[in-house]
Amino acid sequence: MSVASHNRKAWDRLVEEGNRWTIPVTAEEIADARSGRVKIFLTETKPVPQEWFPELEGAEVLCLASGGGQQGPILAAAGASVTVIDNSPKQLEQDREVADKYGLDLETVLGDMRDLSTFMDESFDLIVHPVSNVFIPDVRPVWAECARVLRPGGVLLSGFVNPVEYMFDPQLMEIGELKVKYALPYSDRESITEEERVAMHGEDAPLEFSHTLEELIGGQIEAGFVIVGFYEDYRSDSKAAEYMPSYLATGARKPA
Repeated sequence: MSVASHNRKAWDRLVEEGNRWTIPVTAEEIADARSGRVKIFLTETKPVPQEWFPELEGAEVLCLASGGGQQGPILAAAGASVTVIDNSPKQLEQDREVADKYGLDLETVLGDMRDLSTFMDESFDLIVHPVSNVFIPDVRPVWAECARVLRPGGVLLSGFVNPVEYMFDPQLMEIGELKVKYALPYSDRESITEEERVAMHGEDAPLEFSHTLEELIGGQIEAGFVIVGFYEDYRSDSKAAEYMPSYLATGARKPA
């Protein structure tokens, strides 16, 4: 089974289980966004700085691998015309339910974050890409497609898992011990056997892949973006977070 097919089924299952990244936003959050108080997350706990957003009223926004009824509805409530593309049909259902409930300008597209061929060149003013490229083995095609579909002057907001998180033995981390075990970049397909993966994470868990900082940040620069913002964040359930940031986030701009 391909990575995309496996992870589609995995995330559909996580929706059924009520994973935190599949829970739609509340009526209060929608009301706040309609009043100009826009609060979305690329990582776990730190919201995107307000100065990173372009003018949202009337903006064409792509929420990339960002289903779940969270970022997309907030941005639509702020006045943007939003398209959410995601690999999971059930994640997209969450967005449609919120959009229907609150009368939001939001469309959904089932697809792979590495292939945006359904969209024409220079179609969007803003792309929001929260932590999700850990579920694909190669991130560079994502940046190339983002550069193609963004208009000149457009903004790309992205979140990533700190690659160092993947160095440690996950079973020992659960009991509070940090032991370096894996070389980077890590891959659920190459760094461990299928039997090890099932024992550690369960058969139905999404496949994950770390990426180098050269790919995550340098890859954006190679695609033509200018990095204009950066912050770090921490996981609530990671022993490693006691010693280092768990997430990285970038704000980038396509030159006008």
